[in-house]
Amino acid sequence: MKITVIGTGYVGLVTGTCLAEVGNDVLCLDLDQSKIDTLKSGGMPIHEPGLLEMVQRNVAAGRLHFTTSIEESAAFGNVQFIAVGTPPDEDGSADLQYVTAAARNIGCHMTEYKVIVDKSTVPVGTADKVRAVVAAELAKRGTDIPFAVVSNPEFLKEGAAVEDFMRPDRIVIGAEDVRAIALMRDIYSQFNRNHDRIVVMDVRSAELTKYAANSMLATRISFMNELAILADKLGADIEQVRLGIGADPRIGFHFLYPGCGYGGSCFPKDVQALIRTGLENDVTLKVLQAVEAANEAQKRVLLDKITARFGSDLQGMHFAIWGLAFKPDTDDMRAASSRVLIEGLWALGATATAYDPVAMQESRRIYGADARLTYADSPMSALKAADALAIVTEWKEFRVQDFAAIKAALKTPAIFDGRNLYVPSQVREQGIEYYAIGRR
Repeated sequence: MKITVIGTGYVGLVTGTCLAEVGNDVLCLDLDQSKIDTLKSGGMPIHEPGLLEMVQRNVAAGRLHFTTSIEESAAFGNVQFIAVGTPPDEDGSADLQYVTAAARNIGCHMTEYKVIVDKSTVPVGTADKVRAVVAAELAKRGTDIPFAVVSNPEFLKEGAAVEDFMRPDRIVIGAEDVRAIALMRDIYSQFNRNHDRIVVMDVRSAELTKYAANSMLATRISFMNELAILADKLGADIEQVRLGIGADPRIGFHFLYPGCGYGGSCFPKDVQALIRTGLENDVTLKVLQAVEAANEAQKRVLLDKITARFGSDLQGMHFAIWGLAFKPDTDDMRAASSRVLIEGLWALGATATAYDPVAMQESRRIYGADARLTYADSPMSALKAADALAIVTEWKEFRVQDFAAIKAALKTPAIFDGRNLYVPSQVREQGIEYYAIGRR
């Protein structure tokens, strides 16, 4: 099958590459010439484990192609996946300008039946807007070419996106057009062979499903973060609480790990967008408003613990930071807790040296050559001249450490652990002050 994917961000590039991997002929469109040049030259504009090798393999096999030509992309695929960004607008709603622009371009250039698939995370009702935009463009041309609009939300985790696409736990298809449903089933047949993972529903339910899924996960995180704050006050251990409640099969263990707040491109944006959708429909989503407020407060938890220990005047102090990405196995720093910590330390007069296995280049892009933030080539070298250590991202290489060496390197032997990587008693036995999230 010939498939066009519009957008080569995380979702678009993973979608296009994985569809090519199972034998489809895929053309990926992006208007960013430098990004397309990078892909054509064998490079990778994002960090996603396993993706570079898969892209190179499918380009070499002639199944995966890249272009900046709108006309070429509109003519190429029987199925057109829209996987462009939907950044939050000033009021928290999803900005659909790129989605509608993609739909408009398809309507301008299509010459035969197309299935237009909303792969981007979009508010309920977006499929109707896409349908109206395409119909309007066809009307301008004085033609009546049939088409269908489908909602096919993605459920990809950054850092495990390739695995999630190739081995999905569910495939949601929102459509009413019988021909479109048949085409979508055909596309996903290679990912659906063990048992039927496809859930077909109406378009609006499919659009809401994506927001509901991310908002539920965000709710679990914020709930545990608030319990961790309470555990700190009560002298309880949130890890023991996690084990106690997670053993209940109605609750389970997933997304029950407290920390210094969630970030990334999905949870913050999608929670805000769903709250905004509620307000636009006279429904106040009080639980999600609390989830968002709790998360924003949680991003300051490490800074609060640092000021509780050292005071609010950190002038002249220097801190080591392990982890910049919002989660492991990605270089994404969008809405990352590290940014709140870094900027908070600066506001109080401190400087920092950071280490992250893959996100330091992204940090340089964000902060430029600001002398208040320097970078190290290893976790231990980041400790040089540091007053204390703050851990923000739970990279695997941080999990096993020589605490004697850490104690010797720090001016004040103190670790502020935003991800609860260590057993408190074992760290403290080494003579290190250990400030975790809800750990006794």
